Amino acid sequence: MSSYFSDLAQQYIDGEWRPGTGSWDIIDFNPYDNEKLASVTIATVDEVDAAYRAAERAQKQWAATNPYARRAVFEKALRLVEEREAEIGDAIVAELGGTRLKAAFELHLAKEFLREAVHLALRPEGRIIPSPVDGKENRVYRVPVGVVGVISPFNFPFLLSLKSVAPALALGNGVVLKPHQNTPIVGGTLVAKLFEDAGLPGGLLNVVVTDIAEIGDAFIEHPVPKVISFTGSDAVGRHVATVCAAHFKRSVLELGGNSALVVLDDADVDYAVDAAVFSRFVHQGQVCMAANRVLVDRAVADEFTEKFVAKVAGLRTGDPSDPSTVIGPVINSSQADAIAGVVEQALAEGATALVRGTVRDNLVEPSVLTGLPADSALLRQEVFGPVAFLVTFDGEEEAVRLVNDTPYGLSGAVHTGDVERGVDFARRIDAGMFHVNDGTVHDEPIVPFGGEKHSGVGRLNGDSMLDAFTTQKWISVQHGRSGFPF
Repeated sequence: MSSYFSDLAQQYIDGEWRPGTGSWDIIDFNPYDNEKLASVTIATVDEVDAAYRAAERAQKQWAATNPYARRAVFEKALRLVEEREAEIGDAIVAELGGTRLKAAFELHLAKEFLREAVHLALRPEGRIIPSPVDGKENRVYRVPVGVVGVISPFNFPFLLSLKSVAPALALGNGVVLKPHQNTPIVGGTLVAKLFEDAGLPGGLLNVVVTDIAEIGDAFIEHPVPKVISFTGSDAVGRHVATVCAAHFKRSVLELGGNSALVVLDDADVDYAVDAAVFSRFVHQGQVCMAANRVLVDRAVADEFTEKFVAKVAGLRTGDPSDPSTVIGPVINSSQADAIAGVVEQALAEGATALVRGTVRDNLVEPSVLTGLPADSALLRQEVFGPVAFLVTFDGEEEAVRLVNDTPYGLSGAVHTGDVERGVDFARRIDAGMFHVNDGTVHDEPIVPFGGEKHSGVGRLNGDSMLDAFTTQKWISVQHGRSGFPF
């Protein structure tokens, strides 16, 4: 596996694999055993420029290519993912500490999004719009924006890079991808290798492995990209949006969350427990849609709490390559320390630990906390790790108020014996996505994905990709003669 990583530990610019020319290396570690997987000499501002210029040069011809020919690349990429599924899964386990279950989940979604990209190449349609002027025909064309910059995160790097890269390419754009420093291979150069082998013309997709300490804002300030697609924290997203606005660029922002899973008094408690445990602890809780807060009606709180605590206590933490492991390592020691700090802060504020996990290197066992003061900041922020806050409430009105009492608005779920009661509840929540009698962690290729408030701006998936990665152009034709006042 180490040779697999070292082979991909380069920059990919203008169809060529080359080392970076920066003065230092990003070291790629396995977060479980701290094995060095690879080192990548970082890209400089000059290489970021070269990547964008290559995409700009290649894009014009690609946009003019018949969309039926373009879609063949994505059909081949899909076949390659299917053929290489085992080795990509191993890479997900090694580079980001994903469990076998998580790797399979990420690969399943990646294949679904590639299937959608095949169809997306044929999706742009023009319109003819009536004119109040005699003899005039108004044509509206759907055209690529040109070049898209993509910044992907560490938690689902293969999926979330593909999720923007594939649609942007399918719609006729060039792309420059900057993966997260902790996942430069799975989130970056592995994607480049996949499309190179699928026959994508050189220069259309470029990958720069670099760091803000080296390039500053050059990736988002550069004059070539017209759209920046960013997935990550709301703090960084705010900065990306600000810089984009100052340079008249469009930004698509998929940011953090503080989702709640709500258990009403008529819920199927056993089913709600299963949904809540998955929603909080999938991939160690390092998921923007994860259920930070589990809100339970007082009428069923005792039963739910007993069963929830028992299930969480039985989750196995350890080696992510072991198929029986449910909780693998978090991405790095800083993340582990931050999660431990959240638990300490909650206890200092008066919370009670129903389950308190230990921290060993990057392995953070699950914790379940209850009794946190209602005004605690912890209930309103994103906690990116295996810590669940249990909160009881009295009746739906209080539940709605508690769910909405956060700066975020990404996802959520409600459990009830009455589906329409659940839908009515969901409609009162300020979130981009909400699920009735299910978990909080969902993504589907053709359903608009995105959040409200601090959880982001814009939507991805399906027709939303057209809004994200194309623009509209009005061309009018005067078949007669216009009259002019002078």
